[in-house]
Parts: sequence; structure tokens; C-alpha cells
Amino acid sequence: MAKGILIVDDAAFMRMVIKNILVKEGYEVVGEAADGKEAVALYNDLKPALVLLDITMPEMDGIEALKKIIAADPQAKVVMCSALGQSSMVIEAIQAGARDYIVKPFQPDRVLEAVSKALK
Repeated sequence: MAKGILIVDDAAFMRMVIKNILVKEGYEVVGEAADGKEAVALYNDLKPALVLLDITMPEMDGIEALKKIIAADPQAKVVMCSALGQSSMVIEAIQAGARDYIVKPFQPDRVLEAVSKALK
């Protein structure tokens, strides 16, 4: 049974913000990645229950990482993290298999709602 959450964002501060929100609610964070390449490798190693994946990153963006993760595991649960004004990329991500998305700056209630919904 997959468990835990993988957080992917090129900003360490953003990873910390999300991690704090999740840990406070009893979720287990099993890994963190700073770019899409690292995210795909960690996903394959850790097989987390959920991935919180930033859209805009160096090396490989979130959309590309999402497609690779879904190709490797069609059951993968991924929630995208985007900045305001990235709606076309969010739509592309949903079409590629993302379950939901959250917008920066993160609202703890919205993060928890998206996580809870995706894990059901």
C-alpha cells in the first residue's frame, strides 16, 4: 500500500511551507524534490500515495514530470501547484492526469482539501 506524500518545488521555502501544513495534519512526507527529473526518479523509488508537483521548475517542468509519472504509473495521484496566471498550464496538467491543483500563495485549508480529495 502506497503511503506518504512527495513534495516537488524548486523553492525550498515552498516545500517547507507545504510540508508544515501536511505534517501538522498528520500526513507523512516521504520525500522532496527540487525539479521534475528528481521528482520522476523519487516517484519510482518511493511510490508515494500522492505527489504535490510544482508546474514551473528548471531541468524538467511539472507538466513533463507529470506525464512521465502517469506513463510509469497510470494510478498515480498528482496535485499540481501553480502560481496565479498559469491557468492554461493547469488545464494541460488536468488533461494529462493531475487530480487537482492548488495556487500559490498556499491556503492551508485548500491544500488539505486537495490532498484529502486526491487520496480518496
